[in-house]
Amino acid sequence: MKNEEVDIAIVGGGVSGVYCAWRLKKAHPTLKIVVLEGSGGVGGRLLSVRPPGINNMVAELGGMRILPAVQPLVARLIDQLNRLLPKARKIAMYDFPVDEPQNLAYLRGEYLRLADFTTSPDKVPYHLNWLERGQTPGGLIVAAIEQLVPGITDPNLTSEERQQMAQAATFAGRPLHEQGFWNVLLRIISPEAFQLGVDAGGYSSTLSNWNAADAIPWFLADFGVTPKYRAFCEGFQQVPLALADLFEQAKGDLRMAHKVRGVSWHDGAYDLPWVSHDGTPQQQEGQLRAKKVILAMPRRALDLLAPSSPPLQACQALIASVTPRPLFKLFTTYTSPWWRNAGYTSREDGQSTYVPVEQGRTVTDLPVRQTYYWPTIEGKAATTGPAMLMASYDDGNSVGYWDGLRPRRRQAWQQGQVVAQPEVPFVTATVAPMAASAKAAPVTDPERQWETYQASADMVAEVARQLSIMHNLPYSPEVQQAAFRDWGDDPFGGGWNSWNIGVKSWEVKHQIVQPNSAQPLYICGEAYSDAQGWVEGALQTADYVLAKFGLDAL
Repeated sequence: MKNEEVDIAIVGGGVSGVYCAWRLKKAHPTLKIVVLEGSGGVGGRLLSVRPPGINNMVAELGGMRILPAVQPLVARLIDQLNRLLPKARKIAMYDFPVDEPQNLAYLRGEYLRLADFTTSPDKVPYHLNWLERGQTPGGLIVAAIEQLVPGITDPNLTSEERQQMAQAATFAGRPLHEQGFWNVLLRIISPEAFQLGVDAGGYSSTLSNWNAADAIPWFLADFGVTPKYRAFCEGFQQVPLALADLFEQAKGDLRMAHKVRGVSWHDGAYDLPWVSHDGTPQQQEGQLRAKKVILAMPRRALDLLAPSSPPLQACQALIASVTPRPLFKLFTTYTSPWWRNAGYTSREDGQSTYVPVEQGRTVTDLPVRQTYYWPTIEGKAATTGPAMLMASYDDGNSVGYWDGLRPRRRQAWQQGQVVAQPEVPFVTATVAPMAASAKAAPVTDPERQWETYQASADMVAEVARQLSIMHNLPYSPEVQQAAFRDWGDDPFGGGWNSWNIGVKSWEVKHQIVQPNSAQPLYICGEAYSDAQGWVEGALQTADYVLAKFGLDAL
């Protein structure tokens, strides 16, 4: 077993891990800083892959967008990176549309256009009361939030001001943080209005019973007050890859496929045994002895490490203050953008007008939940030639629907694989099945990333069936390629994390940064932030950690 000593060991190569590594190495160039990443790639839950045969699109199997108006940390980071990166590698973005009025909502067996919620409320198949009729699904939730915390929807407020209002608020005589979001919403709006918010909002977990004091400002930032999204021309994973490159250029040590097996404190330093896997029966083992440790990891990853890590066992209550939430994405490609046939004819001055469905999303209560008509790297709608859908973007219970059509969850990480390969993969003439010898190996070649996340034949057949239903078309378009990612798999446990009911997040988020003030072990990541599920949250907690090292935020 190899043994070596380092100054700082960072466990986790997601955004918060490589950001901390870069900032620390830049400030302290002589320190020996090592990043240990258990998988074969940098980025964590940012995963951008190129579909075979479509050079002008990038599939975002992980995070896909930002909200610059309410996420200053990530906006500043991108600006800083663009000052350092060469012209060919600068990070470019485009406006990312979501709810286009002509797009579909297939709910309770009825076909609607998103515009119908406000222009034709009689078509909406939910028994809403007269105050609720004619509002968008998101508008119903925002109106309820305004009643729960009067004044919080004022568009002139900052995100920090909304957080402070929600943290100080009470409802029905109890502090809001002691109540569940679902519980308080059903005190304000009808069950039908709530169900419409879930079904047409596209997500189940966002309106579930998590801490209401955190859920309210979070919901308003993401969905409530005129959100304007931006996405990445070459994929969101550009950001952590750029950070990792800058760290290595500064002589930092980044080690892929190094899974840490525990963390223990002995004689003034931490021991971190690790195992490195390359897909062969032979595995390398070693141990780092680090003066300081940063665990840049979500809750599930911390839980997996805790049984062999006494320092984590000592702060289990802090770690357990959040709940991982499942997220699932499935991308499919086609020879043409067939969904444009789902356009409709409207009357303007007696003339027929065809308005195609071509960008943004369609929502449904079917298990696919959300379908995004994927743009090109220029942010343009695909109108001709090869095209791609984010065919399913779902969460909560809908993720479980796919369990019978995919490899068993969590088995891959235990066996040292990136992901488990389906027994019957969806294979076309242009992409051969992955070789058995490569199934356990971490894949770093960008041209093979799509193949790594190959969907099963049964999954593709089912998503094609649901797509034809929700678009009211009599056929299932032929899928060319398909890739998926279930973020409920280990070591992530979920695509995002939410604060539990009763937790004072504004206290815990600072306590967990350094659980034991007498020991230099630090924790960061989106899980314990004000912007859970966003890179903004990962950077927020990373800056809290860096402050312990005497570094200011960017």
